[in-house]
Amino acid sequence: MEAFLVSTGIVALAEIGDKTQLLAFILAAKFRKPVPIIIGILIATLANHGFAGAVGAWVTTLLGPETLRWVLGVSFIGMAIWTLVPDKLDEDDAKLAQLGVFGTTLVAFFLAEMGDKTQIATIALAAQYQSLAMVVAGTTLGMMLANVPAVILGDRIANRIPVRLVHGIAAAIFAVLGVATLLGAGESLGF
Repeated sequence: MEAFLVSTGIVALAEIGDKTQLLAFILAAKFRKPVPIIIGILIATLANHGFAGAVGAWVTTLLGPETLRWVLGVSFIGMAIWTLVPDKLDEDDAKLAQLGVFGTTLVAFFLAEMGDKTQIATIALAAQYQSLAMVVAGTTLGMMLANVPAVILGDRIANRIPVRLVHGIAAAIFAVLGVATLLGAGESLGF
């Protein structure tokens, strides 16, 4: 359950102001059809984070416990720093309208998440917790918690969220996870 809750919280916070949340705002404004956008986000996130989680689980088979502990600790600290860097949306991410609302959302979200901080976080969390299903379920729920309101409420909430504060909280959580991992907090889990 810890893997699920931590994964949900970290991704929900990290996603505030992220380029995929900006993409959700753009798609909602462009198409004004929230249901296919939300379903597209869900399926794209499950596919992307499922792949990322599988990579994270695979990494644990390649590295010894001590090496894995250092890689994860440094990765979480790197994520803390990366979370503080504001995202910019590439306009090409939203230019797939010929695929329809659902198709545009699915492809745009999947591509926008490639190499994104929430995908990298999913890899690290899956390696940390060695619970693929719970991590992917948690990161997907976190993504939905951040993006569904963006799709439904759009501009009404965009200017009311203190993005810097939310990013600061997410960065602090990543940093605490990194330091705890480096200090051996995961020894009971084998790393």
